[in-house]
Amino acid sequence: MKRKAIFPGTFDPFTIGHYSLVKRSLKLVDEIVIAIGINDAKKSYFSPEKRIEMIQSLYKDDNRITVASYNCLTVDFAKDNGADFIVRGIRSVNDFEYEKTIADMNRKISGVETFILFTEPELTHVSSTIVRELLKFDHDVSQFIPEGMNLNI
Repeated sequence: MKRKAIFPGTFDPFTIGHYSLVKRSLKLVDEIVIAIGINDAKKSYFSPEKRIEMIQSLYKDDNRITVASYNCLTVDFAKDNGADFIVRGIRSVNDFEYEKTIADMNRKISGVETFILFTEPELTHVSSTIVRELLKFDHDVSQFIPEGMNLNI
């Protein structure tokens, strides 16, 4: 039986930190769905369709990875996609409390387990929020996004 996980987030944009988590998660599971959560309350830089396109293009040669968007509870999306795991990354102790609370609730209501990977120390400063800010002011962000990812798709 294949072990399948979802990796949820807004991925606006997908960064080298996200890329690292996917790569490391594939040592633990057979398949990953990169799940782009749609939050109408958040103002995004890239449309959901654009984010899907950019990430799909990055992983076009890896059949273990699919990309989809969702607008429901993450655990419902996981169940609908046959995933038993949720992958999350944390950069700091501040992230831990929030992620633990959500993981406990998700397990309680659905049985879906969350596994947390700590961000590699050299990537803890990288966040989509900061990358968006740099993009807004026309700064080069190539060092913060995966090599080969095209932001102009």
